Order: sequence, then structure tokens, then C-alpha cells
Amino acid sequence: MQYITDIPSVDKDRIAALRKTVWAFYRVHGRHNLPWRENHDPYHVWISEIMLQQTQVPRVLEKYVQFMKLFPTVQKLAKAPLADILRAWQGLGYNRRAKLLHLCAQEITTARGGVFPQATSELRALPGIGPYTASAIQAFAFNIGTPLIETNVRTVFIHHFFPHRDAVHDNELMSLIEAALPRGRARDWYAALMDYGTHLKATIGNANKRSRHHTVQSKFQGSDRQLRGKILRTLAEKSATITDLQKLDQSKDRVQTKLQELMREGMLRKEGRRYLLG
Repeated sequence: MQYITDIPSVDKDRIAALRKTVWAFYRVHGRHNLPWRENHDPYHVWISEIMLQQTQVPRVLEKYVQFMKLFPTVQKLAKAPLADILRAWQGLGYNRRAKLLHLCAQEITTARGGVFPQATSELRALPGIGPYTASAIQAFAFNIGTPLIETNVRTVFIHHFFPHRDAVHDNELMSLIEAALPRGRARDWYAALMDYGTHLKATIGNANKRSRHHTVQSKFQGSDRQLRGKILRTLAEKSATITDLQKLDQSKDRVQTKLQELMREGMLRKEGRRYLLG
């Protein structure tokens, strides 16, 4: 097993100790049976990664299985009406992710013959795929090792390398993440890091609070995001008029604004006096 070697010797020792700790934890406590870890198909990996953004694993487990039964291939997802995808997405939140999934599936199907690219630049060019998601697809689908950072990975490296520092920048972490990455084992290593990071959060607290990039999520109750979700949940059951939908919030103007916003994004359409999904 080879690692990047142009790092200070003190960090090499600490990286060696970190590897030993992470691998030992993963052997005993790793979540090896997560369905998206058992199937390395890039479509399955991609769906799981999008679902896991801002959503806890237990909730994703339930929805992932249901979603994959409805849309077992990228072609099925591309051909499905957006309304059906939005209905299947209910309960995961951040519904714009479902719209981007649909757009991405269509591009992969029409422009790439249903084949996921492996190169970073090509993955990043797809709708809804940013730096982290591109690297995660490379790692978990293709076992390609590129440095990636997300909340659990950040937790591990701040805890082990910056135990007494605040405002730790991701740039400081990325060189260490790259140095620790084993060639040929990206898939298992990142799974192990994420499981160990989850364990650290549960046992010692969230080291992400000492990251320069840490932000406190805005309050959900009463937010625009909550109202958007209410509108989409209502329309997932049946079409509705503006009068019906204005019952969802005390401010009728606010409901109207969100409806217009959702229509601009292509999430809703209007037929006569009634609003419908997709």
C-alpha cells in the first residue's frame, strides 16, 4: 500500500496512527451492509450521494430502497415524469435535488448513452454534481482516489490533527486527507472515515464547529423551505387552486411568491385554475 510521501515526518507518524485507528474501527463497527455500499454501480452511488446531502442515514435508508424500486436505472429515471420523481422524493426535503436528478439523468441518457463519466471535469459538468459528489462517485463507484471532504471526514481530521485549534481551513485539511489516502483503496477508506466520523460526533461532539467553514443551519420552522415543502407535499396528493394553497400559510403573498418561484424552477405547472406537480 502506497501513500503520498512529501509531508513532514511528524505528520507521517500521525497519519499512520490515524490509519490504524480508522481501519480498526471500521473492521468492527463499519456499516458494511448499507445498500449503496453493496452495489458499486455509479447510478446507485449517485442516487445515494444526492439523498445523503442534508439528510440523515436512517431516513435515506428507507427512501433509497423505495426510490430504486421505482427507478432502477438511469434510463427509467430520465424517462419518468418529474411529478412522479417529486412524489417519490417526498420526506427527504430540499426538493430541488429531485429536479436536478431528473435533469442529470436525462443528460447522461441522451448525451452519454447512459454511461457515467469517471473524469472529474466531466462529472462536474453534469447538473447537480459539485466537487464533493464528483469525488464521491469516483471513490465509491470506480474506486478512484481523489481528495474529498464532507462533514464526517472533516470531523476526523480536525479531531486528530487540530485538537486545540479553531477556524481550521479546509485547505489545511485537504493536504492531510490526500496524504492519508491509500492508493487502490479509496472506496473502503472513505467509507471507513465517514463511519468513524459519525462515531466521533456521537461520542465527543461535532468538531466541525471548529472549522472556518462551519455554518449554523437556519431555522426550519416557519422558513421558506418549510413552505415550499408544504406546497409540494400538498400537490403530491392532488392538484390544488390558489385558494387551497393559501391555507398553508398566514401570508397569502408569501404563498404566491413561492408558487411563482417553484414554477420558474419547473417544479410546478398550472392548468386553468389548478396547480400540479412537474
